[in-house]
Amino acid sequence: QVQLVESGGGLVQPGGSLRLSCVASGFTFSSSWMYWVRQAPGKGLEWVSSITTGGVKAYYKDSVKGRFTTSRDNAKNTLYLQMNNLKSEDTAVYYCARDSKGDARGQGAQVTVSS
Repeated sequence: QVQLVESGGGLVQPGGSLRLSCVASGFTFSSSWMYWVRQAPGKGLEWVSSITTGGVKAYYKDSVKGRFTTSRDNAKNTLYLQMNNLKSEDTAVYYCARDSKGDARGQGAQVTVSS
């Protein structure tokens, strides 16, 4: 069955960096666009980023452009999210997903940005 397992979350100060990883299994990862979505406390899921099958092109929510970078390693069935210059408003549970709405997503990784 489809499995998406995120790791790399944690507590970081404003301006800090974190790198999330997501290992995928149960489907043809290299043929799938992949997505990052997040859910802030008390809010709904929101799309953060998308990446094409080969990883050549990535797309980002306006508020994270220039700070977040999505990449993938198809040989390792792994998706990454490098987050730099983190802000308090980035605090959320981050999920990798097979769709932009996050209907098919992993268990999530908590990212807390706080001093």
